[in-house]
Amino acid sequence: MQHAVKVLISEDEIRERVHALGKQIEADYQGRPLTILAVLTGSLIVLADLVRRIGVPHRIALIQASSYPGATTTATTLVINETFAPDVSGRDVLLLDDILDTGHTLSALVRHVADRGAKSVRTAVLLRKVGRQEVPLEPDYCGFTIPNAFVVGYGLDYDDDYRHLPFVGVLDQQDQEAGPR
Repeated sequence: MQHAVKVLISEDEIRERVHALGKQIEADYQGRPLTILAVLTGSLIVLADLVRRIGVPHRIALIQASSYPGATTTATTLVINETFAPDVSGRDVLLLDDILDTGHTLSALVRHVADRGAKSVRTAVLLRKVGRQEVPLEPDYCGFTIPNAFVVGYGLDYDDDYRHLPFVGVLDQQDQEAGPR
């Protein structure tokens, strides 16, 4: 059974903003080889769209970091899996994540990548949630600032569903409370 989802950010708004972010990143990294390190799994959709808008040489890499297993909406212990992560020593790295919520995951990843010898580490997020951040971290690139609501679509999930939606939507609160079906 599908849950009700209300559109928060339309497909067209996302396309326009991702294009603009790509051009901004391209301008900032002119003449510098870039490694875009995307956080699995939520950032895969924005990664695919963003890299096609960046016209400077860049590598694409993946890292898995999760503190929200399954239908959980409260963070647990952060687990980092570097199986697909390349050597970043001496490289400019752009960490790409789907959402900046509490900031714990992204700040831990910034430290982790810096400790691996990256020349520089910047951050990009599709969404920044208002009122949830616990760690002082300003993303270098931000697509949209959103209210404190549980969002799905465009890579974001609820119990591994809804990632396929071409927009970002808010999952009906009653459906969340009922749990996954």
